Amino acid sequence: MLGVLFIKWLSTALVVVGVSLAVARLGPRLGGVLAGTPIVLGPGYFFMLREQPASFVAEAALGSLHAMLATLTFCLGYVLLAGGFGASVSVALAALIWLPVAAAAASLPGGVALGLAVFLLALLLARWLMRTLGLSRDTVSQAPRWGDLLMRGSLAGIIVCLATVVLDSIAPAVSGVALSFPIGMLTIALTLHQRHGPGMARATLADTQLGMLSLVAFSTVMAASAESLPPALAFVLALGASLLVSALLWFLPRGAVSTTKLAKRNM
Repeated sequence: MLGVLFIKWLSTALVVVGVSLAVARLGPRLGGVLAGTPIVLGPGYFFMLREQPASFVAEAALGSLHAMLATLTFCLGYVLLAGGFGASVSVALAALIWLPVAAAAASLPGGVALGLAVFLLALLLARWLMRTLGLSRDTVSQAPRWGDLLMRGSLAGIIVCLATVVLDSIAPAVSGVALSFPIGMLTIALTLHQRHGPGMARATLADTQLGMLSLVAFSTVMAASAESLPPALAFVLALGASLLVSALLWFLPRGAVSTTKLAKRNM
């Protein structure tokens, strides 16, 4: 039992720390895409599929989908708060905002379709608000605080262990919501804010709102396929859908820019 918990904790912590360091090198747009990948949901559901019945996993994934609304609120809250507060205060207040929104989202009626509709509507409103802020992307550079970064990665591992071992005796939806707590985004926001200043951190979290479509794809496919497909296939399809969305977000803008430049050369 302790060996399994250690593997869960270590694998999740390594993923979160690695992605947090990579985001700082990519800039806000691509960093936002990477931050939206299932760095906690992926390990969490990998272990959950091995340990829980399919009905439990499907209900948990629906809970995760509903909780995306709260994670979107976390990103929005951080972007607004970081304009006037320091890194720790902004992240702490945004996390506090996440809690009641997650509780409310968990009680949403309906299934996957309603969850998707509510999230997409909220995303449109959030993107409109972000465009009105005129976010600065000025950066500063400082050495990474390895102690803080490792602590946050460890916390992400603890959340996965909690959601897949302790909370499984309470309710599937509670486990799904717990896995959706934005510890990865919290870590990335703190790391960028402390190393590169609030401008880059705010811009990255604003772009992460669109990157969250990857998390939504993962949760949606998992909720829809967990009961009808073998566990390994359900996980591969959910992860594949998530990475496909991230790839589209990553490459499409570049392709559009390249096409525009080519057209100008041919004129």
